[in-house]
Amino acid sequence: MDWRVRFVDYPEQWRRQREGLLPVIEGTIAHGDLMLRQQLHDFEEHLASFNGSARAVGVSNCTDGLRLLAHALDIGPGDEIVTVAHTFVATMSPFVLRGAKPVLVDIGDDHLMDTSQLASAVTGRTRVIIPVHLNGRTADMAEVRQAADRVGAVVIEDAAQALGAKLDGRTSGTFGWASTYSFYPAKMLGAMGDAGAVLTGDAALADRLLALRDHGRVAKAELDGWGYNCRLDNLQAAILDWRLARLPGWIERRRELARLYTAALEDVAEIQIPVGPDDDPRRYDVYQNYPITCVPRDRLVEHLRGDGIETLISWPIPLHRQKGLGLDHWSLPRTERLCDEVLSLPMQVELTDDQVSYVAESVRRFFGR
Repeated sequence: MDWRVRFVDYPEQWRRQREGLLPVIEGTIAHGDLMLRQQLHDFEEHLASFNGSARAVGVSNCTDGLRLLAHALDIGPGDEIVTVAHTFVATMSPFVLRGAKPVLVDIGDDHLMDTSQLASAVTGRTRVIIPVHLNGRTADMAEVRQAADRVGAVVIEDAAQALGAKLDGRTSGTFGWASTYSFYPAKMLGAMGDAGAVLTGDAALADRLLALRDHGRVAKAELDGWGYNCRLDNLQAAILDWRLARLPGWIERRRELARLYTAALEDVAEIQIPVGPDDDPRRYDVYQNYPITCVPRDRLVEHLRGDGIETLISWPIPLHRQKGLGLDHWSLPRTERLCDEVLSLPMQVELTDDQVSYVAESVRRFFGR
């Protein structure tokens, strides 16, 4: 389909970045710096500094980052993890595949974990609590940490969509034992393929992850134990490092786009829009997505499609209603309702103000505004 407004416009992104990225790509390849070389070390150092974390470990993707953390914790049968069903399956799968049992809590109005439910969700078997910072917004971490401390669990932040977000002046991903990030191409900081990272303030954990991502190697010919092949390759690291230097400006552009959407849609009573960039003094949201909720959602999606506007539904089926996962004994009414009503409007730094106006006008016209 010939979209008038893409959800993510990769060709336009490349057109804008080509001049800067080609020398980075050529230089990395020409020097033969393909694996575990300086470009990766530079990116890890710069990423940790950007996020206010002590250490960063580049990995092949966010899922593998969680898999290494599950291994480092020796997660196994009898262990429980507490998280939400309104997330991508990779939040849970690395732990479930090692034998852990997911314990699910519902979400609040902001689509994030309802942390008031944690007190009744944690038990002596709880090993990990995983808040998911969706759409560029940080969950309420005070209650998460209190619940974890009460039962001796660790907190792993799934911050795949929240790089640069803040809560009470503190950067998302620095509240727990570790945090994981996705650099999937559609993310705010995206690679040209799969990529991810684990950030932590625990130096011993970081060293353990460095070995685990590279077959257990602690030196060229020395193994510290069994490991995996989860390395972030140098070419992706070099691209990410170039883009990371530009991320603060891109985040500010996303916040400006959110302001434009908010101003154009806040009087449409039939939809619920995200909290505006200037409306929550506790939070600095980075707007990985701009999700709205409405009824009838699917008719609005088709209307926007007819106007050449690409949208995203995350997710039409919540994880506890996926028949193959064995989680259908959980009742999560807010999650279920959200999955029937949510859609994300285009949100990317390549959007023009006119395109935002076009999208907003289409939404308004659907509701007779």
